[in-house]
Amino acid sequence: MRQTLLESLTHGPLTEPAPAPDEASLAELAKRVNRTARAKLGRSLSIRQVDAGSCNGCELEIHALNNAFYDLERLGLRFVASPRHADVLLVTGPVTKNMRQALLRTYSATPDPKWVVAVGTCAIDGGVFADSYAVVGGVKDVVPVDLHIRGCPPSPTQLLKGLIALLENTTATSR
Repeated sequence: MRQTLLESLTHGPLTEPAPAPDEASLAELAKRVNRTARAKLGRSLSIRQVDAGSCNGCELEIHALNNAFYDLERLGLRFVASPRHADVLLVTGPVTKNMRQALLRTYSATPDPKWVVAVGTCAIDGGVFADSYAVVGGVKDVVPVDLHIRGCPPSPTQLLKGLIALLENTTATSR
C-alpha cells in the first residue's frame, strides 16, 4: 500500500490537460445564441432537461454548460426546474418503458410553442440499448423531435451549436 501511495505522489495525475480556452470563438457563440433567442422569443431561452433512461454521459456534458467556462446564463440560456416554464425539452437517453409516461406528461406540461431536442445517440435511436427489453426506443418514438444532436456524448460546444441551429431554423409554432 505504501509503495502504491509513493508512486502516485511521484508520478502525478494520469489525466489529460484541459484544452486551451478559445475565448474569441466562445464569445462569438455566446453573442449568436443570445441574439437568436431574443429575436425568436423576445427573451432568454428556457431549457428543461429530461433523462429518459440514459447512462448519464450526456448529462455530464449538459451540466458542463453551467460551469464557469461555458456559463450558460451569460449566453442567454437557462435551465428551469419545471416544464411549465420551458421552451425546450432537452431529452437524453433511450426512452425506457418506465420513463415513457413521465416523458409524455412532461411534454404535455410544456407550454406552446415548444421544441424537443434529442441529445446523444441513445436519444436518437436507442443506441446500444436499442434491443433491450426495457427500452421503448428513441425519443421520436414517444414525442415529436425538432432536433437531433449526435454524439456519445456530444460536447458542450456541440450542444450550444445545436441550440443555435434549433433557434435559427425553426419557427415558434404551436403543436
